[in-house]
Order: sequence, then structure tokens, then C-alpha cells
Amino acid sequence: MAESDVTSEYRALVAKLNGWRREYYTEDAPSVEDHVYDVAYQRLLAIEAAHPNLVAVDSPTQLVGDVVSPDFSKVPHPVPMLSMGDVFSLEALQAWADRLAASDPAPDGYNVELKIDGLSLSLVYEKGVLVQGSTRGDGSVGEDVTANVRTIPDIPQTLPRPLDLEVRGECYMPKAAFAKLNAAREAAGEPPFANPRNAAAGSLRQLDVAVTRARSLATFMYTVVAPENYGLTTQHEALGFMKDLGFATNPTSVVAKDMSTMADYIQSQTADRDALPYGIDGIVVKVNDLALQAALGNTVKVPRWEIAYKFPPEEAATTVLDIEWTIGRTGVVTPTAVMTPVQLAGTTVARASLHNVDLLRQKDIRIGDTVMLHKAGDIIPEVSTVVMAKRPASSVPAPVPTTCPSCKEPLVHLDDEVALRCINPRCPAQVQEQLTHFASRNAMNIDGLGPKIIQQLLARKLVDDVAGLYRLTAADLADLDKFKEKSVNNLLKAIEASRQNSVERLLFGLGIRHVGGKAAASLAAAFGDLDHLATAAHDDIAAVDGIGPIIADSVVAYFKNPGAKVLIEELREAGVNLAYKGAAPAATDGFWAGKTVVITGSFADFSRPALTARLKQLGAKVTGSVSKRTDLLVAGEAAGSKLTKAQDLGVTVMDAAELAQTLNQA
Repeated sequence: MAESDVTSEYRALVAKLNGWRREYYTEDAPSVEDHVYDVAYQRLLAIEAAHPNLVAVDSPTQLVGDVVSPDFSKVPHPVPMLSMGDVFSLEALQAWADRLAASDPAPDGYNVELKIDGLSLSLVYEKGVLVQGSTRGDGSVGEDVTANVRTIPDIPQTLPRPLDLEVRGECYMPKAAFAKLNAAREAAGEPPFANPRNAAAGSLRQLDVAVTRARSLATFMYTVVAPENYGLTTQHEALGFMKDLGFATNPTSVVAKDMSTMADYIQSQTADRDALPYGIDGIVVKVNDLALQAALGNTVKVPRWEIAYKFPPEEAATTVLDIEWTIGRTGVVTPTAVMTPVQLAGTTVARASLHNVDLLRQKDIRIGDTVMLHKAGDIIPEVSTVVMAKRPASSVPAPVPTTCPSCKEPLVHLDDEVALRCINPRCPAQVQEQLTHFASRNAMNIDGLGPKIIQQLLARKLVDDVAGLYRLTAADLADLDKFKEKSVNNLLKAIEASRQNSVERLLFGLGIRHVGGKAAASLAAAFGDLDHLATAAHDDIAAVDGIGPIIADSVVAYFKNPGAKVLIEELREAGVNLAYKGAAPAATDGFWAGKTVVITGSFADFSRPALTARLKQLGAKVTGSVSKRTDLLVAGEAAGSKLTKAQDLGVTVMDAAELAQTLNQA
């Protein structure tokens, strides 16, 4: 190949790989599978080995991680957090071990560990107290994620010994949590995460710690920085040391004296990979002797004393027989590929979600196509690519529905979503979820009307939308399982009381996309009643303080739907109040009046929104962050970083028992 052609290929590879790196590390949204990146990266290494004069400072071979997000404070790493070299076969692993065997002194053993599919994390302790958590970033500078790290259950906040210590490891998302999160994102019309690593990264790098807390993250720690300070001589000892201090360490690691033991470990872990509750993408082999690790040192990017054996991609070819469109409980319409059954990662797979219209078009998946199938995070079947060479000559793009497969109402594709959505409130596929939300405490607050009762009402065809609740009679309810006279009377009283709610509760209960409790209250106060809101212009809605164009889009689209118009008329005829009754005036005296209050943790007797509303009614100003201007922190169970900050600032802290006593007095 001519030098000019090599140079052109090299620069194109650098640009392509850096784009993929940005998607993977910074945006947490990779567009290609790991093995696609690995193949291109190995080609880049081959070119640089043959043409060292071409090696550029922006080459991925010279970089670790990616840029630090400006949303987080920077944390320098005095000891760099490096990447690892990769091998893709036992022969290549043997060649790496042979090179180390030729060193002086030669390693006399290796610690062999699982390569967890997560993101690198550093934890710093002072006198046994956690003071900092940070990401790897670009290897030299990471992101300060201390507040988020404090929400991860298996990270100790204090150590049993008052040590100054830095440990490093991997933050990951368990497979079950990954599947649950992606299901919720798809139901909300949001793009799913590509794999557990990106889900973990996106969860740890949240500006709202409540989001991180809800994501069920976990860790495995595997490195002690400056191990000589603690008398540690081997990697195996370091793992035991961290375990004794309360860190989560992976229990599967072994010490191997030779290649045969390493190969046996790799074979057994590869076979057991699918059964693990967390994702792994390879095996890590480390020189066990910590002093020898230090002597071997690093290249500009990777340690010489460790290597990652990467699993080959597990894919299967199959044929797309059909593309089905199904509607979820929140109205999102999802395409699903129906395929010739194949064996993949230990199970038979015949269906795979195509997630949304944008992805379907991007990958151009058609009926009759031969596709490559893999499992995202080892659990979720996913189409990776279409084998274009096998596409039938008669192939045409898959048709996209314009009406709901359940109710036949027109579908909408809102500007801020990747999903098609049915916004008909009377759609049969969505009614159960709508009824549950409508009756919830923060909506119409119909006490006693839970999911199990709603299931019975639907099964007996006693209701078919939320307006049907107001037509229920004692005779209807008496027919329900385990429903005695007292239960019947209590539920009818709760339904009757809900007719008189101020309209913001009804507006929230209708389940309009993006309209939460706060937005509903703002809209109700601004327009006075549901009729004025339903006929308001988009710009007038968007102009309401705290609303904006996205919520306005949803509101306008909802009230244009014929099903919504019918539902509102049914609610009016049922005597449900459609007017704003005004916020209850806040108290101007008493213990809470005028105090700036922050709430943290959970409470057995209150939901957070209900407690917030109660304190505001008593005259308090409830804010979300602790500062010197905070008068009082109300701390429930599992209080996190806000409690620590309040204690540091000398802010008065009230526990749940004191809260209950004070509210009773009020």
C-alpha cells in the first residue's frame, strides 16, 4: 500500500475511533458493538507498529478514557488511572506471559480475575471516613461524583480502622437492574442504554443523586493505591485486605502459577458467564507480586504487568420473519422482530425488541433480512447488524403504523421522544396503569383503590376508563373478592370525596406526558379551570412559569385527542370538579413559619411530596439543597450527603420522631 494511502487510512481510523470513544465514555451511548471497536483498534495498532512515524498525539492508543464532563468538579489522580491492554485468544495471552517470563525477575504467579462490565471508580478515605469518589476521566483527571457514590449501598462510608487510603475498582449495574431500567426508559419513550457499562456510567454521572440512588448500582474493588503503606506484597493479599475493611471484592479470583491454570479458569468462567448476576466482558490477568508490578511499570497508556483477555462476541445469524407493533402501558408503541429461533447465550431466542422507529430506520431492519443477534448485557436479545449481502432483492422498508394497534387512534411522535405514542386516554391497553395513577395519593387520592382492586374492576368490565370509577355502585363493589360492606362503603366515600378535589389533582391524575404535580398546579393556577386550559394556545401554555414548550406540546396534543374530549365530558357529567380552588394559605406563625427547611431520607408515616406540602402549609420554605441559609434539616431513614453537609455547616437536624411530635403540636 502506498504511503499516502496508509496515511489516509490511519487518519480515518483515528477520527472514527475517537468518535466511538466519545460516544462510549462521554455520552454513554455507543453506536457500535465492542468487538467492532476492537477490530478497528487492532488495525490501528498494526499500522502504528509498521509506520511509527504516523503515531499522532490524538491517537486512541495514546489516550485513556475521555474528556471530563464540565458538569462535575475535576479530581486530579496523582497516580494515573490507566487502561488495560487486550488480547483475544489464548495464544496471544500465552505470548504476553512468555514476554514477562523473559523479564528479570520473572513472575512466579498471576492473580486471575473477572473483567467487570462497568466503569472505573476511585474512593479516597481520610482517617477511615469516605471523603471523595471520582471517575477515571482521562486517566489524569476524573470527575467528582462523591455525592452519588454515597448512595451506593456496598460502599462503606466509614472503615473499621482510621486509615488514610485510596482504593480503586469497578462500579457496575447488575443485570436485573439493567433490564428493569431499560424497560422503564422504553415505557417513558426514552432510548434504552446499550449495555450495563453505559447504564452504570450514566447513572453514576447524574447531577441528581436521587436518580443514582434509584439505579441499584454496585461495586467490586480490586486495587489498593500505595499498597506498601499497609504491608501488602501481593494482589491476592490486597483483595483480602479490602474485603476485611468492608469493600465488595469479587470472590472468584484465583492465583495461577502457569498458563494451564489460567486457561482452565477462563474456560470455566466463560461457561458460567451467563449465570452471573452481573455482566463481564473478559478475564484480567495480573502479576501477583506487587513489587514486581511496580518494577515492570507502564507504557503511556497501559500497565505492562496486566492484560485483559476479551471474550469473542457471541452472535448468531437468524432471519426476521415479521415485525410486530405492540403498545405498552404508557402508550409507547414498540416494534419487535419475530425471528427464526436460535440458540444464544444459553437460551432459545425468537424475539428481539427494536426499541423505536428511529432505531428501526437507522439499522434499516426489514422482514426477510438475515441479521446478527446478540444479547445486550448478556440478557436482552438485540439485533446488531443486517447482513446486507443476504437481503432479498424484493426487500422493502418495514411499514411504520400511523394508528394505535389497540384503539386505532392516530399515533404521535413528540419532538422530544424517540418513540411513537398513543395518547388516547381511553386506549384499552393503557387503562389499568392510568387507573392506578389516577387513584394514587398525589393525584385524586382515592384511598383503598389499589392495583388488585383495579384488576378486578377491569376483569368484570365494571370500568373502562377513569370516569367509570364515578359510576360504580355498592352492588358493583360487593361482587369483588374479599370486599365486605365496610370496604365497599369506604371506597365509595373515597371516590365521592375525590369529586371535590381542586383541578390540579385531576390534571396530574390524567397522566399527561411531562405534567407532574408541580406543573399541574402551575397550569391550574394560571388557567383557572380545565376548560380554559384545554382550549389554550401553545404559546400561552409555554409562557406559564416553569412550563415551557415541551410540556406545552404534550398538553396541546392531549386535549386535541377526541378520546380526551370524551373523557373530560364524562368526568364533568359525573360531577368531578374541573376548577382550581386555590392553594391553601400558608401559616404565618408557629414553629415552622418562615423557616428554610431541607428534607432528606425516607419516612414511614409520610411520602416526601406529602411532607413537603404539609410543611409549606405550616409556613416553611422547603428547598432541595443544604446551605448556610438552611434553618433545619429533616432527616429520615438512609439520609445521605445532605445530612453530612448539614452537620458540617452546623445546621439543626430533626429526626423522624421529633418531626412527628412537632407536627402533632402544630
